[in-house]
Amino acid sequence: MASAARGPRGLVPLCALLALLGPARGTHIKKAEAAEPGEALRYLHAAELGEALRELAASAPPGLARLFSIGESVEGRPLWVLRLTAGLEASRAGEEPGGPPIPGRPQVKLVGNMHGDEPLARPLLLRLARELVRGWAGGDARIGRLLNTTDLYLLPSLNPDGFEHAQEGDCGGGGAGGRENSRGRDLNRSFPDQFEASEPDLGPVPEVRALIAWMRRNKFLLSGNLHGGSVVASYPYDDSPTHKPTGVYSKSADDEVFKYLAKAYASHHPIMRTGKPNCPGEEGETFPEGITNGAQWYDVEGGMQDYNYVWADCFEITLELSCCKYPMTSELQQEWENNRESLLSFIEKVHIGVKGFVRDAVTKAGLENATIVVAGIAHNITAGRYGDFHRLLVPGTYNVTAVVMGYTPLTRENIEVKEGDATEVDFFLQPTAMAPNLTQLTATPAPASTIASTVVQAEAPSPTSLHQPIQPVDFRHHHFSDMEIFLRRYANEFPNITRLYSAGKSVELRELYVMEISDNPGVHEAGEPEFKYIGNMHGNEVVGRELLLNLIEYLCKNFGTDPEVTDLVRSTRIHIMPSMNPDGYEKSQEGDRGGTVGRNNSNNYDLNRNFPDQFFQVADPPQPETLAVMSWLKTYPFVLSANLHGGSLVVNYPYDDDEQGMAIYSKSPDDAVFQQLALSYSKENKKMYQGSPCKDMYPNEYFPHGITNGAQWYNVPGGMQDWNYLNTNCFEVTIELGCVKYPNAEELPRYWEQNRRSLLQFMKQVHRGVWGFVLDATDGRGILNATISVAEINHPVTTYNDGDYWRLLVQGTYKITASARGYNPVTKMVTVDSEDAVQVNFTLKRTDAKVEEGKVPVLNIPDTSDPNEKEFETLIKDLSAENGVEHLLLSSSGKVSPYRYRPYKDLSEFLRGLYLNYPHITNLSSLGQSVEFRQIWSLEISNKPNQSEPEEPKIRFVAGIHGNAPVGTELLLTLAEFLCMNYKKNAAVTKLIDRTRIVIVPSLNPDGREIAQERGCTSKIGQTNAHGKDLDTDFTGTQEPETKAIENLILKQDFSLSVALDGGSLLVTYPYDKPVQTVENKETLKHLASVYANNHPSMHLGQPGCPNKSDENVPGGVIRGSEWHSHLGSMKDFSVTFGHCPEITVYTSCCYFPSAGQLPGLWAEHSRSLLSMLVEVHKGVHGFVQDKSGKAISKAVIVLNESLRVCTKEGGYFHVLLAPGLHNINAIADGYQQKHMQVLVRHDAPSSVFIVFDMENKIFGLPRELVVTVAGASMSALILTACIIWCVCSIKSNRHKDGFHRLRQHHDDYEDEIRMMSTGSKKSLLSHEFQDETDTEEETLYSSKH
Repeated sequence: MASAARGPRGLVPLCALLALLGPARGTHIKKAEAAEPGEALRYLHAAELGEALRELAASAPPGLARLFSIGESVEGRPLWVLRLTAGLEASRAGEEPGGPPIPGRPQVKLVGNMHGDEPLARPLLLRLARELVRGWAGGDARIGRLLNTTDLYLLPSLNPDGFEHAQEGDCGGGGAGGRENSRGRDLNRSFPDQFEASEPDLGPVPEVRALIAWMRRNKFLLSGNLHGGSVVASYPYDDSPTHKPTGVYSKSADDEVFKYLAKAYASHHPIMRTGKPNCPGEEGETFPEGITNGAQWYDVEGGMQDYNYVWADCFEITLELSCCKYPMTSELQQEWENNRESLLSFIEKVHIGVKGFVRDAVTKAGLENATIVVAGIAHNITAGRYGDFHRLLVPGTYNVTAVVMGYTPLTRENIEVKEGDATEVDFFLQPTAMAPNLTQLTATPAPASTIASTVVQAEAPSPTSLHQPIQPVDFRHHHFSDMEIFLRRYANEFPNITRLYSAGKSVELRELYVMEISDNPGVHEAGEPEFKYIGNMHGNEVVGRELLLNLIEYLCKNFGTDPEVTDLVRSTRIHIMPSMNPDGYEKSQEGDRGGTVGRNNSNNYDLNRNFPDQFFQVADPPQPETLAVMSWLKTYPFVLSANLHGGSLVVNYPYDDDEQGMAIYSKSPDDAVFQQLALSYSKENKKMYQGSPCKDMYPNEYFPHGITNGAQWYNVPGGMQDWNYLNTNCFEVTIELGCVKYPNAEELPRYWEQNRRSLLQFMKQVHRGVWGFVLDATDGRGILNATISVAEINHPVTTYNDGDYWRLLVQGTYKITASARGYNPVTKMVTVDSEDAVQVNFTLKRTDAKVEEGKVPVLNIPDTSDPNEKEFETLIKDLSAENGVEHLLLSSSGKVSPYRYRPYKDLSEFLRGLYLNYPHITNLSSLGQSVEFRQIWSLEISNKPNQSEPEEPKIRFVAGIHGNAPVGTELLLTLAEFLCMNYKKNAAVTKLIDRTRIVIVPSLNPDGREIAQERGCTSKIGQTNAHGKDLDTDFTGTQEPETKAIENLILKQDFSLSVALDGGSLLVTYPYDKPVQTVENKETLKHLASVYANNHPSMHLGQPGCPNKSDENVPGGVIRGSEWHSHLGSMKDFSVTFGHCPEITVYTSCCYFPSAGQLPGLWAEHSRSLLSMLVEVHKGVHGFVQDKSGKAISKAVIVLNESLRVCTKEGGYFHVLLAPGLHNINAIADGYQQKHMQVLVRHDAPSSVFIVFDMENKIFGLPRELVVTVAGASMSALILTACIIWCVCSIKSNRHKDGFHRLRQHHDDYEDEIRMMSTGSKKSLLSHEFQDETDTEEETLYSSKH
C-alpha cells in the first residue's frame, strides 16, 4: 500500500532488529529451523512457488490442506491459494475451488504480493504454512486449536507477473518496476470504490476479477493485505469523499474494531509497535501505537481493504511489513522473526465478538443471508449458507438483531462481549405466516397443458359491433422533447380525463413523466383500483415507449364513444410512464437489434438490476431513476403493473431470480395468479402465444404459450417486478415486445396492431379476484393498513386510506381474513369466478381484552357543534390525504426557496425582517447566548404570538445543534418565510397558523456554524461549540450556555411535538438515543418519525445511499436513535424525559454541508415533510375535563394505555399525540370517581374526548351519607361545647382586663420577632421557592410513567 512516490528505502541493520527481539522467540525459531534443514527462506519464482505449495499440501496430514487456484494473471500464471483447516473432505467433482465452507468456522485470508515489487509476503506466507502444518503434525497445542477452529486461506502472490519484473534490493520501488500488473494497472487502485459512482474497468485486471469472484463465493470474516515500504498497520477507510491527498481521517462504522485488529498485529511486532519505522528518507514519520487510518496517511482510491469491508463484510487491514519493498534474501529470516507472532495473533482475532446461528424456529433450518444488525454500528453483516454468522466486535455490551424476510425480527439485548473467544448467541426466528405446503415449494413449472386448461379462462372475442374505435396515427420515434410536447398536448386537449405529472428526474435531470388517465384525475376514488404501465426501462428497448404513447392517444380519443375504453377509464385509475430511462434512450440508435448502447442509465447502471433483492445484496448504488420509481410505488396503491421491454417476445413473471443464482423455476406464492396475468396478455398476441418468437436469433428458445417464469429463463437479481410484488400490493410482470430492440419507425404500426388487444386485456385483469372495504364497526369508517390474508397463499395485502383493498386471485374458493391492530379479525369463505372481481367487505369490532364488551365507551367525538371546528377537521383530513400537502404547496403564493447559506449576521437580520414585516403573527426573542455571545434566536409564529393558548397544540422546530450541518437552519428559515408570506393569502396556511403555536429555533450552535466550511460533506469542523463540546451530548448536568438556553424552552412543558434537523444521512430517528431496555409509547414515536419519512420522496425507501455508508439500510427510513448512533445526553431524550414532549431528529442529507446550489432541491424534498408535521401535531387525542357542574378540572391525570401520563392544563385541556389505533384512557382526579374509556385515534383526523367526572361516592373509604351524618353530629357537639366555654370565660374576662392588655402588647412584639426569624429560615425559603415554581409552571403535557 505504500505510495509509489515514496523515496528509496535504506536497509535496516540486522543487529538493530535482533536487539529488539526477545531471546526466547529467537531460540524457538532457530530450533524449528534446525529441525528442517534446507528450508532457508528465499524468494521463489512462480513455478517454484507452485511446486513448493503442491509439495506442502501433499505432505500435510490428511484433511488438513488443499491447494487450488482462484484464477490466472494477465500472463497466465496461477493465483495459488493454500487452504489450511482441520477436517477437510476430499475434493468432489463439480464443487467450487477449495471446497465448501465449514459451518460455524470463520474464514480468514492473508493476501500477499499485490504490488509485484513488494514480495516479502511470498516467503513469509510459505513459511507460515509450513510451520502450521508442522505444528499440527507435532501436536503444538496453539496451532492445533487454531486449525481446529479457523478456516485459513493463504494467497502468497496476487501479482505474480509483477514479481517476475521486480528486482531484489529495490527498496523504494524506483528500479526495474513490477509494482503494477502486466497491463500497467495498480491492483490496489482497481477495486470499486465507495466514494465513486462510476464502476472501474476490470478488463485489464484479471487478478482483481478473480479475487472479487473468490470473495463472492465465500464469507471471509478477517483479512490481511501484506505490503512493503513502511512498518505500520493501516485500517479503513483508505480514501475519503474529498480525496484529499493526506490528513483526512476517514472513519468507518467499525472504526473501533479496525483499530483493535491493527493493534493486535502492531503490538507483537518489535518495530511496528514503537510507531517509529525510521525508514530512510522519512525518519520523522510516526504512527502512534504503530497503526494509522488509511486516508489519514494518504488517499488510496479503489483499494482492496475498503472493498472487503464495504462490499464483502470482510474486515481487512493493510500491513506494511518492512521499510524496504524488496528486501534482500539475507534479511528474510529476521523479517520472519519480526512478523511470526503478529501473524498468529492477528489470525486468532477472528474469534472475537459474537457468533452463532440464525434458524427457523419451526424447522430449525439455518436461514442463509440473515441480516445481523448491531445497535449503534451502521454496518450490517449477513449469515452464511447454513445460517451461521460471526460478527467482530471489541469488548463491550451490545444489542444485536437478526432480520430475515418472512420472519419476525428478534433482538438479543445486553450481550456482553469479552476479551478472547466470541460470545455465542443463537437466534430462532418465528415465521410471519405459516409455511406453504410442499407442492407450493416445488421449483418446477406446471405442464403447459395444465396451465392453459386450469388457470386461463377464455376471454370474450374482440368487439365486433359496428362501432370501430379510433386508432392512433402518431407512429414515429419520439425523442425526449418530442415526447414531452406529445404528453403536454394530450394533457391540454383532454383535461377532464388526464393529469400529467413527474415521478422524479433522471441522472441528466430529464423528467420521468407519468400520464394519469381517469374520469376523476388527481383523485383516488375509494374502491377504484390503480394500474400502471412502465416503458423504456432499458434505453435502447424502445417499442414499449412508443406503444404507451399510442395507448395514451387511443384511450383519450375513444373515451366517451367506445364502450370498452369508456368503461375502463371510468372504473380504473391508469398511470402510464412511457420512459423510465430517458437518458439511455437519447444514446440509443435506431436499427439496434440486440445491442447494449443506451441500455443503462447515464451512470452506466442497469436499472433492472438496481432494485433491492430478496436473495442477494445489490452492490450498485441506488440510481435516481430507481429511487424515483420506488417512491412512486409507495405513493399510489397500485394493484397491477407491466414493465415493457424488448429483445424477445414473451411475458415473464416472478420470481426473476432464486437464492442459488441458478436458472430454475422460482415460484412465488401467487404463481397461479401470475400465470393467468401473463396469459391474458400473450394469448391476444398471436406470435407471442406460439412460443417460438426469435427463430433467426435464438433458434432453440421456446416459451409454452408465450410465457415464462423469470428465473427459469435467466436470473435477474435486483429486478423491478420482484420488488413490486415483495414491497407493495402491486403484481407486476415483464413483457418482452419483440426480438428487435430498436426497430425502424416504419415497423411501429405493426407493433401496435400486434399488441393493442393485449394491452387492453391486461389492464382489465386489475378487476379480477376480490375487492372491498375493511370498516370499523363503531363508526363505519374505513381502516387504513388493515391486512387481507388468503389462507395457503403467503402474500398478504393491505388496505388504503378509506379501508379499500384489492386482491388478485384466480377462480376458486378461498378463506380470506381481514385483521387490524386493535380489532378482532374476521374470516370469510369467498368464491371467485372467472368474471369481474367479487366485492367482499369486512366489518371489524374493536378489542379490549381487559373490559367486558359494552361496558366501556369508545370515544372518537370531534366537536362538530362549531362550524369552524368542523371546517378545520375537514382541512386536516384533506391535508392528510394523498397529495394533500402537495396541493397546499402548489396553491401557495409567493414561491420561496433557499439559495444561499446565511452566516450569523445575515440570519439575525433575516429573522428581524420577518418580525418587522409580519408583527401580528411573529414574535422574535432570544433564548440566551452562545459561548462567543451570539444570540440563540427563537421565532414564534401564531395568530396570537407570545400569548398562552392552552387549547392549541404547540410545535417546536430546532436546527443547527451541530454547526457543521446548516441545511436544517436554511430549511427552517425558508419554512418561516413560507408561512408568513401565505398568511391571509392561502386559506390552509392561515388556518394552520390560527390553530397552532409554532416555535422555530433555527441555529442552536451559531459559533460552530461560523467556522464550518461549505462543501464539507464529512468535515467535523464546527460540529461542536466554541468549548469543543458536542451539544447533543450535553443534556446531562449541562454546562454549556447553548444547552441551558434550549433547556429552559423545553422545560416549559407546553409542547406537543418537537422536530430537530441535523445532517450526515437521510433518515429519521426517534427516542431514545441512549440504550434502554424498553421504549414507552414506542409506536407513537415511530409513527411520528414515519410521517416525516413517508412525505419525503426518497427517505422512506430506507437506503440513504451515503458514500461512506453505501450499504446502510434503514427500513422505512426510520430507526430508534440508540440503534443507529447510541449516545447519552441527547436533546431528544431530554425533551421526552423532562420536557414531556416527543421529539424526532431528521437527518436532511448525506452531506453535512452541501453546496448552496443544492439548497433549492433540498427544500423541494423536505418542504412537504415539514408541513406534514404541522398537520400531524393536530392529531392524536384532544380532551377537555370538567365535573357535572361544568367546572373545568386542571391537574387531572390522564393515563393512556396504562403507561403514558398527561395532566390537564388550565381550563381542563389536554392533548397527546398517539399512533393511529385504539387506546385505553383512565382519567383520575382527587375527589372524583375514576373514569375509564377507549378512544380511536385516526390517521387523518383529530380525536376528541369530553370527560365529565362524578363526585366520589366514598370519603375515607366509607359511604358518603354516613360520613356526612357523623360529620354533622360532630359539628353540633363542637358548637355546643364552644358556647359553654365562651360563657365561662366571659364571666372572668372583666377581672383580668388590664393584665390581658399588657400581655397582648408583649405578644405583638414577639410575633414580629418570630416573623423576622421565619423570613431567614432556610427551610421556609426553600418551601416558598418550590411552591412558587410549581404554581407558575404550566402543567405536564407529555410524561412517561416511571
